[in-house]
Amino acid sequence: MSKLDSTRPAALGYRWPAEWESHEATWLAWPLKNQSWPGNLSAAQSEFVQLVCVLAPSEPVRILVSGSSAMDEAARLLGSKENIELYGVPTNKAWLRDNGPIFLQSTNHADAALMDWLFNSCGGKEPPFDLDNAVPRELADLLAMRRFNPGFVLEGGGLDGNGRGTILTTKSCLLDRQRNPTMDEPIVLRYLSNYLGMKQLIWLPGTELVGDDTDGHVDQLARFVNSNTILYASCNDTDDENYISLAANEKMLSESADSNGRQWKIIPLPIPAPVYHDGARLPASYCEFYIANSVVVVPAFDDPHDQLAREKIKQCFPDRDVVSLPATEILRGRGGFHRLTLQQCLSQAK
Repeated sequence: MSKLDSTRPAALGYRWPAEWESHEATWLAWPLKNQSWPGNLSAAQSEFVQLVCVLAPSEPVRILVSGSSAMDEAARLLGSKENIELYGVPTNKAWLRDNGPIFLQSTNHADAALMDWLFNSCGGKEPPFDLDNAVPRELADLLAMRRFNPGFVLEGGGLDGNGRGTILTTKSCLLDRQRNPTMDEPIVLRYLSNYLGMKQLIWLPGTELVGDDTDGHVDQLARFVNSNTILYASCNDTDDENYISLAANEKMLSESADSNGRQWKIIPLPIPAPVYHDGARLPASYCEFYIANSVVVVPAFDDPHDQLAREKIKQCFPDRDVVSLPATEILRGRGGFHRLTLQQCLSQAK
């Protein structure tokens, strides 16, 4: 059984590593709900399988699967491949970045640990979410990890960190009253400091992409690619619905500095042309890339910007393969590769 701990992990020597630091494994949850992918579940699963097959040579891929029929299907498609493990852990949806834990790393040889945030499906948007809320506890039990639960609603896609104490986020998400109605900015800052070792918080002023259902998860808008470099979603078309919001983010990043007063290196990443499903625009963004040990997976949307996005991300990761994979079918569920994936860091710092 996991050990539930109310102590503040940062004070105990735990840290939140950056995504590009070494992973123990990547976790995902098998797509199984037509609610997320109405009419295209099979096509979304096909893109999911491609993603898993690209990640598996880089590190162990561990997939949560709900129910016997889904387990049979996942085993048929992936069970014979190396470095892929299937676990019978039920979920409501496949967006494991949002409802899964944040894995912590010890700097002083303490027990392996994870953060068990509360999850209410982005402010109660798509119930039920009881199974998703239980996932961190299930993984803590499975892995015999120390579990910290602050009683605070948070999705992993709402934060991005550089491994040195700076966190990117948005007020539209983190201060949303449907998540934490009694929380104000100072309280949120204390939580992030006490539990993730946050020293500096960058609030992006822009709201969510058109079609987004997360109230502005930052992993669609801006991502650290090393400790002092940020890739951000950019739009040059003044007629685009996202232009004003993304321009506000760009202005904020260009004017901000790290805790030592040094300007960030910022790199624009163009958004693709609008992608629609049933007449509604979807939140397509190349910021939904995922960084694994030896590969970076970038979403592709059959768009002229696909190649440019891959090349820009490749420049940031010269020692990793950078692979573009089709992501339009997954996008119909209003998410991407980063929302699907969850890195498990090494339990102890080297």
